Amino acid sequence: MRILVIEDDPTVGQYVKRGLEEQRYAVDLVADGDEGERRASSEAYDLVILDMRLPKKPGLEVLNSLRAKGFEKPVLVLTAQDAVDAKVTTLRAGADDYVTKPFAFEELLARVEALSRRPQTIAPHKLSVGDLELDQSTREVRRAGELIELTPKEYTVLEYLMRHASRVMSRTLITEYAWGYHFDPGTNIVDVVINHLRKKIDAKHGHKMITTVRGVGYMIKES
Repeated sequence: MRILVIEDDPTVGQYVKRGLEEQRYAVDLVADGDEGERRASSEAYDLVILDMRLPKKPGLEVLNSLRAKGFEKPVLVLTAQDAVDAKVTTLRAGADDYVTKPFAFEELLARVEALSRRPQTIAPHKLSVGDLELDQSTREVRRAGELIELTPKEYTVLEYLMRHASRVMSRTLITEYAWGYHFDPGTNIVDVVINHLRKKIDAKHGHKMITTVRGVGYMIKES
């Protein structure tokens, strides 16, 4: 995995670069927004870590410009602003996740790992497990040919489970994928969405596809 770090603070930049390289990532470091945008646009990176306060071009402008150009790889934002409106602005501009400064490297690494587990832009349009089908181009879900109406989060969680069919996925992994930023570890949001999916997908059928693995997480399987 190749990562571009755009950070003007040399201490922070080298700290992140060294830590990621120790985890066997290939990392390039640049110190201003203009150069960072140019490198991200012209070279094949799998992930960009982007500071918000940069010389020459602010991080938010870099993010907006990259997304406007069609840049689809994950962008993880580093920001000293922890106000909710600042985070919302960043996420709506196209950030996939954010980490607030000061931060522990273990948290940053966990966010990088979570983003790396997301599917790449080139992926099959249709997923199928038994008689359950999910069409990514239309976002339609059908079981035994019958159309099932899902909310956006229900769709995202189901897509994640189907991509990893017959594998147990923990609540933490599901949360990281579907929501993309930190939730209270005590939240039951994943359980709520799974219960809704069960009602919509399994209730009318003898074979129940969504399985709970107690103390671990959930999985979806054909039989």
